[in-house]
Amino acid sequence: MSAKLDNTDVALRAAISKRLKELRVQSGKTQESFAHGSGKDKQSYNRNETGKGATIYTVNKFCIEHEITLRQFFDSPLFGKRYKK
Repeated sequence: MSAKLDNTDVALRAAISKRLKELRVQSGKTQESFAHGSGKDKQSYNRNETGKGATIYTVNKFCIEHEITLRQFFDSPLFGKRYKK
């Protein structure tokens, strides 16, 4: 049984999903081509963009595959001051 997410967790999960989509859209690729280029299927990638599956491990793998740092991933207005020190 997993713990219920509080509002902060839900907001962070939504921001991560939006950031994944934002970076994909910036690349000019569809979900299918973006996922295929990462060796994943479209359904798996779609779950990440809709907030149903992206973990910090998934985000880290995404960053490695796309040659960006975790700092670059999270350095976005989507995360705001609430998630930064």
